[in-house]
Amino acid sequence: MNTPQPHGQAPVLDAAAAQAQIDAQWDGDILQQLTEYIRIPAKSPAFDPDWAKNGHIDQVVKNAADWARAQDVPGLTLEILQDAGRTPLIFFEVAGTRPESAQTALIYGHLDKQPEFSGWHEGLGPWTPKYMDGRLYGRGGADDGYAVYAAIAALQVLKAQGKPHPRIVGLIEASEESGSPDLLPYIQKLGDRLGDVGLVVCLDSGAGNYERLWLTTNLRGMGGGTLQVEILTEGVHSGDASGLVPGTFRILRQLLDRLEDSATGRLLPETLHCDIPQERLEEARTTAQILADQLFAGYQWVKNEQGQAAQPATPDVTEALLARTWRPTLTVTGADGLPAVRDAGNVLRPATALKLSFRLPPLVDAGAAMQQVKQLLEADPPYQARVSFSGGEGATGWNAPATAPWFAQALDTASNAFFGLPCGRIGQGGTIPLMGQLSRGFPESQMMVCGVLGPGSNAHGPNEFLHVPYAKKLTACVAEVLARMP
Repeated sequence: MNTPQPHGQAPVLDAAAAQAQIDAQWDGDILQQLTEYIRIPAKSPAFDPDWAKNGHIDQVVKNAADWARAQDVPGLTLEILQDAGRTPLIFFEVAGTRPESAQTALIYGHLDKQPEFSGWHEGLGPWTPKYMDGRLYGRGGADDGYAVYAAIAALQVLKAQGKPHPRIVGLIEASEESGSPDLLPYIQKLGDRLGDVGLVVCLDSGAGNYERLWLTTNLRGMGGGTLQVEILTEGVHSGDASGLVPGTFRILRQLLDRLEDSATGRLLPETLHCDIPQERLEEARTTAQILADQLFAGYQWVKNEQGQAAQPATPDVTEALLARTWRPTLTVTGADGLPAVRDAGNVLRPATALKLSFRLPPLVDAGAAMQQVKQLLEADPPYQARVSFSGGEGATGWNAPATAPWFAQALDTASNAFFGLPCGRIGQGGTIPLMGQLSRGFPESQMMVCGVLGPGSNAHGPNEFLHVPYAKKLTACVAEVLARMP
């Protein structure tokens, strides 16, 4: 059972009318727009080097901008910014209607996508949208194509009900899945046009379940690179060389042992860890009570020959939440030099490369962490093999600032109005580079980091889906919080 919390004040909006308006727009116009969006393989530049030539990113940005303009939101102005060599960015603005409000609310989302991945169920695919049982399947709908449409729909509710609101601006980028390299230059270019940002609404995060509004309170950082080991200049017969020439895969295992305890998964360098703030420990315990076994049920575990399901790294829900959000991890996400099983002969291979992905605690500096990883991996290579760790870029994580009383009240009020339960608070294991940038630029801002990536939604993987009933209620919650911003 979840711990009872205050139910908040009465909502500013007519909740029933707001939800009815949003439901109607989602069921018609927005679902149609997102269905067409999914069909377009607008992969982020990191996954499509020819993105500019292919034109997919330009197309989804144009479609979203055209749709937003067609909504005739009173006071809305919108433009597409595009500097040479950079992905485009949508910037929109709505003047405030509350004279005493000097601050600005900033809404963020992105339109670029992750690559296809394999393993989609029959009848589903990354670029073949399918809507069934309230879920819209396909790449990018949940991460994060829905955001611009939900943002405009929330503004329309405020206007339809004549509710005073602060000045609102929007940033919809197209390089987030590549680490947002183009975003900061645009933010710098916009400069004073952003205003004094007092609230950031980021729609690119997750949800613990689909039963309440969830606020993300922290995000892990990330880093990665390619670890390559070379021992020969050409492959040789394994019968001739094995035992004399050390295999590159064995050398890689030794190098990874410098970083990770393979029995527990704990990363060994202490500088990759940080102390967990007491507030976040308490939040994890509360969230564990709310989610209980729901946390583990959100993953598709395989079963062994005895019919037993595979087990999580820890059965303790609180520890699992902390491991996913506050502990550093290492994942091998790709490899070169390893032929497919059907093509593998009896050959001792000359080289092997692994793509390493690190998730870092929110308070660890990603750049310094990746530099240490490089030093550990390249120092004193076994057998004097040629070892290199390249491309070790990183993005530092984020920990939310203290919650202002008005913001806490607004979140609970909105969640109760549209879900019937108070707002939950949860850390996320993913990374949103923008949040660190905005926190540095606007250290006093409140951060409404939320999203639709709940159990099973599987962003980045096969069978990604957008939970439409949840997205509708989240849209309404955004409108309510905007209406309550001082």
